[in-house]
Amino acid sequence: MAEEFVKAQIKGDKVVVFLKPTCPYCTLAKSVLSKYKFKGGHLEFIDISGRNDMDTIQDYLQQITGARTVPRIFIGEQCIGGGSDVQNLDSSGKLEGMLQAIRALQ
Repeated sequence: MAEEFVKAQIKGDKVVVFLKPTCPYCTLAKSVLSKYKFKGGHLEFIDISGRNDMDTIQDYLQQITGARTVPRIFIGEQCIGGGSDVQNLDSSGKLEGMLQAIRALQ
């Protein structure tokens, strides 16, 4: 069930962030991504904190990304890591190119 949920969310042309609202790295990730102008429906924040399958989702995220911590940030179907990872990609100038490559920006 969790596997199907995650797979349904991560598609080739959007950015998906699995997060919990109280997590400082999740806030950092939202802040970094909010600097970009996304096309409608191409940036999605998914709060898993209230879900009864939260642990299963995190277990599955660990299987496919190597970590079960949040945020887990996907650009298309590729996980780029967490909050500091997206910040580093932004600082290095690589993030914008990755977002353009999946045509997520306006």
